[in-house]
Parts: sequence; structure tokens; C-alpha cells
Amino acid sequence: MTVHTLRHSFATHMLEDGKDARYIQSLLGYESSKTTEIYTHITTKGMKNLKSTLDDLDID
Repeated sequence: MTVHTLRHSFATHMLEDGKDARYIQSLLGYESSKTTEIYTHITTKGMKNLKSTLDDLDID
């Protein structure tokens, strides 16, 4: 694992946990919010494939 991978994982997990991107930007020392937005794109990308557990219920 590289330092870049660790930072990337940290930021992605924080965003997925609902943390504000501005705080993540500050924690990682990014000057531009554009850099942090990269992680936002990654976390929302998987949303299309999410399936509700309610879809698995067999309700008649």
C-alpha cells in the first residue's frame, strides 16, 4: 500500500461516512476543493449499483 492509496482510502471512507468534504480537504491539506471532489465522484459512482434490502422481501 502506498501513501497515496492510504490518503485516497481515508478520504473516500470519510465521505461515505457523511463527513463534510471541506473538513476532509483541510485534513489532507488540499488547497483546491477540486482535488477533494475527485473522491466525491468515486463515492457516488457506486450508488447506481446499490439495491435496497426491501427489494429482497417476498411480500404478497
